[in-house]
This record gives sequence, C-alpha cells and structure tokens, in this order.
Amino acid sequence: MTKENPTPSRKEAEAARKKALKPPMTRKEQAQRDREARQRIRQRQQEALRTGEDKFLPLRDRGPLKRFARDYVDRRRLVAEYLLPILLFTFILTMFPQFATVGMLAWMTATLIAVVEEIFLIRGLKKELARRFPGQSTKGITLYTVLRTTQLRRFRLPHAQVKRFEELPEKY
Repeated sequence: MTKENPTPSRKEAEAARKKALKPPMTRKEQAQRDREARQRIRQRQQEALRTGEDKFLPLRDRGPLKRFARDYVDRRRLVAEYLLPILLFTFILTMFPQFATVGMLAWMTATLIAVVEEIFLIRGLKKELARRFPGQSTKGITLYTVLRTTQLRRFRLPHAQVKRFEELPEKY
C-alpha cells in the first residue's frame, strides 16, 4: 500500500474534523458534501477492484468464499471466457450461405463445450468449497462463478489475483 499524501499536521487534522462535524448551512452545501462522500467511496471501491483488497470491495464480491471462487476460476483457461467472440465469429460465418453449415456447427460445438466445461468446473468448485469451508453456506457462489467464467480475463472485476495454472493456497 502506497502513501499518496503527507500526513496532515495536527492543526490541519483538527480543522478538517471540525469542518466535517459542522452542520451544512444550506441544502446546496449538504448536496455537495454528499457528492464528495459518494465519490470517495467509489474511488475506494475502484481501487479495491483493481487490487482485490477485500475491505473495500462491493458487498457482492466480499468474503473468503467469493475470493476462493474467483481464484478457482482465474487460474484456469476456459472456452466459456472466449464464448462471446467465438459466437460472434460464427454468427458472421452464418451470413454467408457457403459457410452457414460450418458456422452453425461451430456455434453448437462451442456452446456444448462451454456447458460441459461449466458443469465440471462447478462440481469441482463445490467439492473444494466443502473441503476448505466446511459448514459454511455456499449460496450464490455457483452463479457468481458462472458469470465470472463468461467474461474475458482482462475485463473481470475484481481483477485476477492469481496467474494461470498457479496452485491455490490452502488458507483463505
């Protein structure tokens, strides 16, 4: 973690604290303070989405189970993450009559491979979650994982924290 600004002097810190405690004089000032507070929260969340810092992540991404599910997906190379570009390419192929059959066959094959791959991925994930987090509720993890697998790795948020094919640590 890097330090962005110098530590404020005691006088500056007290002045800032008093300013925060002072009630706003007008509705406009209150709206300005609220906007600034929301902006600070958004900035912290964006930074957390880049670094994976659990404390400031949005609620849907917090917790050790979600972190494990993200890492479990991110260490693999899956057909599902390339499914959208593949389907777009096959769709373009179907526009040409001489390639329509090949395009449809490629479309069905890619979809079938992605579905089978997802089934095996989810089964493995559930076994690992049961082994590593016994007795904890895994509600919502399956959909979270499936949605993450369908995104290209570089566009996933929070960003991937593990390298491809890297072994996962035992503790989370």
